[in-house]
Amino acid sequence: MNAEPVTVVLHAADSITRAGVIVALRSRPEIRLVEPETAESCVALVVAERLDENVLQLLRKLQCQPNPGIVLVTGDVADSELLDVVGSGVSAVLRRAEATPDTLVRLIRAAHVGEGSLPADLLGRLLGRVSQLQRNVLRPNGLNLAGMSSRETEVLRMIADGLETKEIAERLCYSQRTVKSILHDITNRFQLRNRAHAVAFALREGLI
Repeated sequence: MNAEPVTVVLHAADSITRAGVIVALRSRPEIRLVEPETAESCVALVVAERLDENVLQLLRKLQCQPNPGIVLVTGDVADSELLDVVGSGVSAVLRRAEATPDTLVRLIRAAHVGEGSLPADLLGRLLGRVSQLQRNVLRPNGLNLAGMSSRETEVLRMIADGLETKEIAERLCYSQRTVKSILHDITNRFQLRNRAHAVAFALREGLI
């Protein structure tokens, strides 16, 4: 039995590009193209000649929607843009010059099941940017890649172990007010609801 087609919303920078992608995908049984106004949860396919502020704003907007993934087809991506692209929830990046119907279908299906894909050179450059960020910005400020300090992760680790605020304060030689302030900063920064949500977030992100 054939798998259900993946529902896709196409966002193209111009009408000619849009028409070309529709022609390329319309005959593919693995894909079902729908209009952006649909209320369904769809893979977002964004096609643009180059990354500009309009495209980045669109990616950030799509990140806030219940999309299972975002596939970006564009020209070359500068090193300074890599973190913005990944931070905007993009699952896969494909250069326009390398885009074929088969490749688009493969990346769309991968995004649908939560898999990511980057060209090998972009992946290497991204890892280099992350390493540079950690070395030059985060580590000197006592932060990790998730933007938490060592004392914040330690407080969350103790909360996960079932310790109360008073016990945490005693073990870390902090005041109870300081412990509450640390937890308040974490929940505000990451938009978490309460202590349990903060612990769940830290566990999911591999911080504790």
